[in-house]
Amino acid sequence: MAEIQEYRGHIRNWKELCAELGVEGTLPREKRELAILEKAYEKWGHDIADHIYGMFAFSIWDASKEELFCVRDQFGTKPFYYYQTADGKLLTSLSIRRIMEMDGFVKELNKGMLQIYMSLTYVAGEDTFFKGLKKLMPGHWLSYKDGKLEIHRYWKPEFRPDENKTLDEWADEIHSTLSHIMTEVKEDGETAESFLSGGVDSSYVLAMSDAKRADSCGYDEERFDESRVAAKTAELLNVEHSVANIQPEQYFDIVPYVMYNMEQPLGDASAIVFTLGCLATAEHTKLCYSGEGADEFFGGYNMYRNAERYGDALKTFYVGNTNIMKEEEKERILKEYDPNIKPIDLVKYIYDETEGLDPLTKMSDVDIQIWLEGDIYLNVDKMSTAAGLEIRMPLTDRRIFDIASRMPSRFKVNEEQNKVAFRTAAAKVLPEEIAFRKKLGFIVPIRIWLADERYNADVRAKFRSDMAAEFFDLDEINAIFDEYVGGNSDNWRKVWTIYTFLVWYEEYFVKR
Repeated sequence: MAEIQEYRGHIRNWKELCAELGVEGTLPREKRELAILEKAYEKWGHDIADHIYGMFAFSIWDASKEELFCVRDQFGTKPFYYYQTADGKLLTSLSIRRIMEMDGFVKELNKGMLQIYMSLTYVAGEDTFFKGLKKLMPGHWLSYKDGKLEIHRYWKPEFRPDENKTLDEWADEIHSTLSHIMTEVKEDGETAESFLSGGVDSSYVLAMSDAKRADSCGYDEERFDESRVAAKTAELLNVEHSVANIQPEQYFDIVPYVMYNMEQPLGDASAIVFTLGCLATAEHTKLCYSGEGADEFFGGYNMYRNAERYGDALKTFYVGNTNIMKEEEKERILKEYDPNIKPIDLVKYIYDETEGLDPLTKMSDVDIQIWLEGDIYLNVDKMSTAAGLEIRMPLTDRRIFDIASRMPSRFKVNEEQNKVAFRTAAAKVLPEEIAFRKKLGFIVPIRIWLADERYNADVRAKFRSDMAAEFFDLDEINAIFDEYVGGNSDNWRKVWTIYTFLVWYEEYFVKR
């Protein structure tokens, strides 16, 4: 007898699974999905994830085998954590705070993670900031039986370029596949809205959905504000448009809330805006679409256009989208520095797996396996959950990735444009000026706000605190801050990364 212990997610191919497994399709969604998982486990055992499309992480107790089985989806859209106690007991959960409340957990800071964090601005790899507490990585399952823990990788990104298709044929395949997925991401009786920036991903998802309302974030600072472009898209698609206008006071006030609910520090400045957007959206819906995944799958970042120029040197420095501090700088700043802890070591296995493939594919694979899990999906899951909002990401799907894995890089990036085939697909339902609009990213006016004495008092105080002195040379970090305020705007990321760690540390190790 298999019993689901914990589950969060959304099963997209539930109709097919209900028919195959004999599950009553008219059950309420929560009961239906639990029944699917139990029946699927009984039928396929440890291979269960191969048969599910969607977003998921769950644990199952198999009473007949006296075995605990836990699995996380292929891309890591939902988190899963585990911890072995001193007496050999295994603690598991989708929530770090839940594990912290369990008997046998010992709270201790993993100081080595700070070196990773100060470069990447997020917690990458299987370790966390809590010593001994680990993440089950995307595409992995674990089993625990008779005191023995087994971790198995059941899926990994694989790339096999197919040279036999034209650009239009790739675009047609993207469009037809997304059309099918959009029939699965919502069922009868559910009403969804859709997040909307000025970019092609969210615009394409909105255009393909039946959402009647789009939700954006905006700022008074016009050069950072994409909500004006989003408003034009919403008008074109004849949907209602809501804008959460973010003020700097709101932004800084909510940082402790974000770091507490994130459970790990996250130095991605857009996470704060995303949180405010989730809270505003949750006031009028409980279900929303979002467009994550396409950039990493289809070559969406501007830096990808430099891939060929980087060539084989990638494996010496490229650890993902962010790499803001070099080892020499961290060695100066940190009270404790271990030369054996380097971000590049986290991705060596990815370069081994992509040996012989082109540079763009290597960069994409690093971001798919490291950046998406550690930053993007963590942010989406934790902050939507905290707000009471469910987010579904139609573009994050094995069937979408399958197209990207077969697509030659020239259909992803060229000298003039990124995400070429994806944009060509989007142009089937969007005007070209939207489908081919230059990527700006989820930009935030933090680089301006952080230097403003009206808003940065807590940053300044924490940089001078005894708490900061536990980890950092105060003269060094305050020199970075002063240089930033003095006009070196490039330093804002370093300041923000140190600050978010200190806020998180205060929430978990000082206040509690």
